Amino acid sequence: MTLDQVKSFVSENGIEFFLCSFVEMSGTPKAKVIPATHLEDMANEGAGFGGFAAGEIGQGPHDPEMACIPDFNSLTVVPWRNNLAWVAGDMFVEDKSWHYCPRTILRNQLEKAKQKGYIFNVGIEAEFMLLKQGEDGQYAPWDRLDNLDKPCYDLKALYRNLDMMTNLIKYMQELGWQPYANDHEDGTCQYEVNWTYSDALTSADRHTFFKWMVKTIAEERGLLATFMPKPFTNLTGSGAHFHMSLWDEENRSNLFLNENDNNGISQLAYWFTGGILKHAQSITAITNPLVNSYKRLVRRPPRSGASWAPVYVTYGANNRTQMIRIPAPGRIENRLGDGAANPYLAATVLLAAGLDGIENQTDPGKQNVDNLYEVPEDELQRRGIASLPSTLKDAADALEADDVIKNALGTEYADYYIQVKRKEWRDYHLSVSQWETDKYLAVY
Repeated sequence: MTLDQVKSFVSENGIEFFLCSFVEMSGTPKAKVIPATHLEDMANEGAGFGGFAAGEIGQGPHDPEMACIPDFNSLTVVPWRNNLAWVAGDMFVEDKSWHYCPRTILRNQLEKAKQKGYIFNVGIEAEFMLLKQGEDGQYAPWDRLDNLDKPCYDLKALYRNLDMMTNLIKYMQELGWQPYANDHEDGTCQYEVNWTYSDALTSADRHTFFKWMVKTIAEERGLLATFMPKPFTNLTGSGAHFHMSLWDEENRSNLFLNENDNNGISQLAYWFTGGILKHAQSITAITNPLVNSYKRLVRRPPRSGASWAPVYVTYGANNRTQMIRIPAPGRIENRLGDGAANPYLAATVLLAAGLDGIENQTDPGKQNVDNLYEVPEDELQRRGIASLPSTLKDAADALEADDVIKNALGTEYADYYIQVKRKEWRDYHLSVSQWETDKYLAVY
């Protein structure tokens, strides 16, 4: 949108305020409220931020101010407050694009794909849990009647949350996102919403707005919506599966589609898959960015009987024990990522790995058809099937050794990311957990 088009939109729709927003490493949105009377100032000069105060974005308290320059193609009217619009921006420092900005990092990778003639389209399955704080200060699934061992698709539990879910769907319809499915997921008080795919930048913007929207709607009902990967030991974790395809530069022809293939995907898609499998260890550091993330990527089943999360570096057809599933012709699904993933960074590394696979014509190998949760470990080793990292430390080490993924992020940013994640691991490792106290305190 041009500035004149934005001005007309503001006038026609009664927009009085903007949330000029960006994300730092964690994907948490930051923003300033800008009156529409200062639209031109925001468009030309951006909204100013002290970067060190905003989180992990590569600044110290001594560094110059950052400017968030809005991208009005992301303009989103807040559905529950129609005089307010959210707009995603890119960070600049002293009039130069800031290479620690996750949205800018994705933009750069998308430009590399565009130079090869590709548009990267992504759809994201967003899972979350609805919790309530008890008198003891602890959070737990809010609905005490939602207590089935296998609660997935349960109509009764879904109906008890119908007002919230239908409001969410209506808001997404107003925004033109075309939501097409909403269900109770496999964990207690866990839900998933699906909407139509878009180009990767648009999908990352929408996913960022979506998470804020869900949290806001939940808070209005006295609940906490969490996208934490694994809040409870006995319940299924929350993923953020990326459905991916490459299209031609006019975004009219799906280059992953091959109707003559048994899986309905092209040779290009197989090479892209091969690249993601090749770089799976390092990708995990980005798509699964928390200490807690690795408590979801396990064979051990929760109460429902299956974790529904990948543990091994494999692909296959419509098999949900895979890291990469081929759910339908013309697209592949990466099931690795979780609800804490920064969508800009996740899309960056998945695209970079896939393009590396295409460039090197990487064979993804033999498809898996088994239930991988039940195949013995020695048999997996005999087949040469690798495991995904089991800790954040392992994933950070893998990222450090992968020049392809580091170059996609920018080596300076990648080193910064690794430093932050290693500190997170050390902080966790040096803390004493309730499990340790319960197990050791009275015994030793």
